[in-house]
Amino acid sequence: MSVSIVWAQPGLAGCIRVDRGTLATLRWAGGESTDGTFRLATDQPGRLELTVVSSGDHPALPVLVTVAAGPRPFTFRLGDPSAAHPIWLPRDGVAVTVGADPRDYAEIAATLTARGGTTTLRRTAAAPEADYTALANRVRNLKSQTWLGLGRDMRVFRLDENVETFQPRFAGYECMLPELPTQPATYAFNFGRGVGADHPLTRRLDDGILPILRATHDDDSIRYEATLFAAPETSPYTPETLRGTDYLVADAHGHGFMFTPAQAAAEKARHDSELSAPEEVVLHGRIIATNRGSAPAYAFFRTVTPTLATPISPRLPDWQFDPATGFSAYASGRVFAISRLDGAPLAAEEPSVLLAPGASAVLEFAVPHRPLSRERATALARQDLTVRLNETRAYWRGRLAAASTWELPERHIQERVQAGLLHLDLVAYGRGTSGPLLPAIGIYTAIGSESAPIIQFMDTMGWHDTAARSLDFFLAKQHDDGFIQNFNGYMLETGAVLWTLGEHYRYTQDDAWLRRVHPHITKAWRYLAAWRARNLQPELRGRGYGLLDGKTADPEDPYRSFMLNGYAYLGLVRTAELLRTLAPDEAAACAELAAALKTDIRASLDQALEEGPVVPLGDGRWARAAAPWTGYRGPVMLHADGGRWFTHGTMTARDSVLGPLYLVFQEVVAPDESIADELLEVHAELMMRGNVAFSQPYYSRHPWVHLRRGETKAFLQAWYGALASLADRETYTFQEHFWPASAHKTHEEAWFLMETRWMLYLEDGETLQLFTGVPRAWLQPGARVAVRDGRSTFGPLSFALTVSPDGHEIAVHVTCAGPRRPRHLRIRVPHPDTLPAAAVTGGDYRPATETVTVDGFTGEATVTLRFPARAPAPAAG
Repeated sequence: MSVSIVWAQPGLAGCIRVDRGTLATLRWAGGESTDGTFRLATDQPGRLELTVVSSGDHPALPVLVTVAAGPRPFTFRLGDPSAAHPIWLPRDGVAVTVGADPRDYAEIAATLTARGGTTTLRRTAAAPEADYTALANRVRNLKSQTWLGLGRDMRVFRLDENVETFQPRFAGYECMLPELPTQPATYAFNFGRGVGADHPLTRRLDDGILPILRATHDDDSIRYEATLFAAPETSPYTPETLRGTDYLVADAHGHGFMFTPAQAAAEKARHDSELSAPEEVVLHGRIIATNRGSAPAYAFFRTVTPTLATPISPRLPDWQFDPATGFSAYASGRVFAISRLDGAPLAAEEPSVLLAPGASAVLEFAVPHRPLSRERATALARQDLTVRLNETRAYWRGRLAAASTWELPERHIQERVQAGLLHLDLVAYGRGTSGPLLPAIGIYTAIGSESAPIIQFMDTMGWHDTAARSLDFFLAKQHDDGFIQNFNGYMLETGAVLWTLGEHYRYTQDDAWLRRVHPHITKAWRYLAAWRARNLQPELRGRGYGLLDGKTADPEDPYRSFMLNGYAYLGLVRTAELLRTLAPDEAAACAELAAALKTDIRASLDQALEEGPVVPLGDGRWARAAAPWTGYRGPVMLHADGGRWFTHGTMTARDSVLGPLYLVFQEVVAPDESIADELLEVHAELMMRGNVAFSQPYYSRHPWVHLRRGETKAFLQAWYGALASLADRETYTFQEHFWPASAHKTHEEAWFLMETRWMLYLEDGETLQLFTGVPRAWLQPGARVAVRDGRSTFGPLSFALTVSPDGHEIAVHVTCAGPRRPRHLRIRVPHPDTLPAAAVTGGDYRPATETVTVDGFTGEATVTLRFPARAPAPAAG
């Protein structure tokens, strides 16, 4: 194939390299070459003619041509350029077309510009701001299980999305009983006549936020209202009486856990006593059936019975129901359920009750996590469900009372923030008030990378003790050599944990804590130093020299990935920062190591962008693209070097949710660099739909990148899109993927919570940015957006934005009075109708960015913006 390479500027020199083919000819005006080198004339725009012949050795793989010439080298697939669609790299002033195309660079650029195409990101920037309702009508509507439990205790109950079956679970694993040797304990109950053509069931959390499930089912004239929650068997439900579960035993019940021999021995010694706790966790249920019709009608109940765990499970065990007591018991005599109807022992497992208009019947049941003796069941039967429900509400409300308070105009977002914080707490397993806490991720044990947003949001909300105890989990499990690895062979946890340790110190400035954890920090960063030293081998020059090697996630990709090394760099940078005063010499050595690693990461990224084939964008431009690790050319989803890369339901996973864009989030590449432009454009064009990643979208950190770049519309498209498609819209529980893979996935939920935090307030050096990502719709007349007693790296802060009832005035008040307060405020105030402010007091207003800057911030400031009156709506007709 013959191709022409044309430049905007004359006089370039360089060389052409061909892989899987041979450079047959290379000519330019006044010269030709047989070794691939060239030097173009300085008096006319550059044009290079070359002919390449495929070797035919790898028919399924493309011939790659690398143009090693200024301003930046690039690579293309031999078959990609055509006269109709040339490769066009305007940043570099170069285009590639077929040999028969006589056009120069200027003509090609003019033709492609005239077509008027656009990219995904530019289309988003030109469109109206995304909103939740519109996106929710377009994307998947996932329904998820609901998890109920005490918090701290790994004994939880998992209810299905139809509120018909549930399983007691030990964290991620099923509960096996002596009475059920061939299947996990699984129970069913029903209210109403059964499964029909429609399904008029709605679910909601108590108060919209508490881990107490409410469900309403309308079966013609009978309305059923169900309430389900977990409580201790006998003890009052308070923080002081909550026993919890030993963190190592809880860890052993999370999928993917990893133990050293010493940890395995310690868990084994504690295991039996932990699973023989003095009291059970109990699932309480209340179902109220009310006749809302004008004639008598029947209500139907079926109390709790064992059911099959799967359609092909073995037959059910024998059990008996005692109408005198309402007890349901296995043949062993152990009681698995206690049932009452209208306050008296339930007389039949399946009662049908005739209700007069306006009358109600109430079924109540209590199911211990594991069956009880008859004596304990009798004591449990005497409990008042209402008392237990009020205790449960008080416990969880108390947890929220200890946290920062947010006021958001969008009610479901407000509720998701509060419910989300409690979802994180529900699966933070450990002793009640002291000792390490395992920040679990649904069915999975803690992971240094995935638990990071969980811990950081706890710090955001002022739960510093809970965050510190969660970090203690990783330090307690640290290997003797400093390595931190807790999950499924993941190799990135050491750097990620160091990063979160650094973030915790930024929030708290707790020097006593820092002195306590200092030995762990030292071991961890020195482990990274030794790991890097093993990769400072001459033979690795050009193939990831100085970069750490190992898998970053589920796929078995033990390479020198950018995500892995970015987390190592980020952890080292935070370590150097937090040790600056406590151990200055150590901090300096760590900073030097971080700088050297960053240099090598950048060199490998430059090489990856040089060697990765360019890819087309929607506006006719092409962009350089990098692989997720060194040694492969271009995004692996494009198969330039072959391979099988489909995983987790998508071709894009390794490139988008584990790819090189992480380096912007990890502070290796600045958000405003041209390389960040390239990475983000390719990411959006190839690997997103609606600016949401495929499969496991919250692994992609592009929303943060958008916020840092001031791309509010792109951020909101990603923020709303992922939320609407991945989280249950009734109970706010997050899934891991866009299919039912693992529920109560707190990693995903925590990234949503952190993104919401960043859209409200985001630190940038000595500047506090406020409302960078909030939707315009939040600033309607009478609206209020506020954070009270929030936590930041500048210390505690509170701020409130208030819109006057007529919408003509917006006032922002900020308080952050501690010694670490920011020097500058940058406050974005986006008017709902995109109107510029007519008058501003309290700061410097820039209409183009809708921001007010306050320099020399003294700890308290008020900014007021006056807007012109809205134009009246046109008269009808």
